[in-house]
Amino acid sequence: MSQVRFLVSIAVGLFTTMTASLMLAPLLVAIAIEFDTSVAVAGQLATATFAAWAVSAVSVGPMSDSFGRKPVALTGLSLLSIGVLASAFAPNLGTLMALRVVTGIGGGMIPPNSLAAVADSVSPARRAQTVGVLMAITSLSSVISVTLVALGADWGGWRLPFLVIGFLLAACALLNWFWFPKSDGAGIRSFSFFPRYRTLLAIPDFRSALAVNLAQRVAFFALFSYLAAYLIDAYDMSVGAVALPLAFVGMGTAIGSYTGGPVANRKDRMPLIAASAVAGGLAALLLFSIEVPVWVVVAIATSAVSLLSVGFPVLLTFSTQISGESRATGVGLMGFSNQSGGVGGAALGGVLLAASGFPGVGYLCLGAVAFSAVMIALFLRQGSPEVVRQA
Repeated sequence: MSQVRFLVSIAVGLFTTMTASLMLAPLLVAIAIEFDTSVAVAGQLATATFAAWAVSAVSVGPMSDSFGRKPVALTGLSLLSIGVLASAFAPNLGTLMALRVVTGIGGGMIPPNSLAAVADSVSPARRAQTVGVLMAITSLSSVISVTLVALGADWGGWRLPFLVIGFLLAACALLNWFWFPKSDGAGIRSFSFFPRYRTLLAIPDFRSALAVNLAQRVAFFALFSYLAAYLIDAYDMSVGAVALPLAFVGMGTAIGSYTGGPVANRKDRMPLIAASAVAGGLAALLLFSIEVPVWVVVAIATSAVSLLSVGFPVLLTFSTQISGESRATGVGLMGFSNQSGGVGGAALGGVLLAASGFPGVGYLCLGAVAFSAVMIALFLRQGSPEVVRQA
């Protein structure tokens, strides 16, 4: 029962954290209108979030490995709740940008710490499937929460979702206070920061996996960040009307993440995620480049995000296998590449959107996944990690 409660607290924490990360997508148009700016500029709120998230994710690993998982979980959720709640009262775009940085710092602490805690407590035989299930549950935030964000914004304005989600994050922090177990061991391990990174980054396979994940997440976040804006702009839909299409697309994310669990246990896992990503990039280019009925666009987008979501749980599992006692550091580095991909997807997507319209976002997706496939073909074909005994 204690492990069940622990996994529930992990799942709830990841779900609400991802909600805070992805909630901007259906709000960009409304925020741009209120602050008298363009959607491309408002989209840089996502860039600020992902940038802070990336720095936090890459920094928190050694602290979690040294000081324990529970203190990091509570600190991250507290920062998240403060950042999101305060965003509901932001008077201008600059303040909102700063609060998204706070949100990113708190959010970046949660995934590496949580997945390292899972790797500590779940047997290797069940680890890949557990990670896949957790990633699928996390992905449901794009089905449930982001859909409700769109409906809530349509009913009460874009500030209402920040208020509601902020209180939910505070409740989640309280849940983790009671259900998240204390770290095993007699005491705090000796703190080491840079040595853990040096050990992991000295492994060629790990460096290649970081590059592959970065490229695939550029494609995923470029597609997801600008899909709602595309539907609103090209099909004259309201913020509330995009809720149902986003729900279907979010289901694709959950399906892809769940599929990544069993794929992670296969010997040919790396070629499989390369093929899946390339297919997803082609689908992303197609949906931004052709004029078809809106539900055809939704079907293509659902397929694209599903295909682009398979690789992330595979690479997360890979990181827990390769990083030995520095699991949070390894997952944190993977999280850094993930959120750096978010920065790249949102920023480059905004530049290409302003320069060449929505098809430019599609070409970005295809180019990014093509690069990831080349990296896998050259450096990660076998996908059999060398395990670090001590880091």
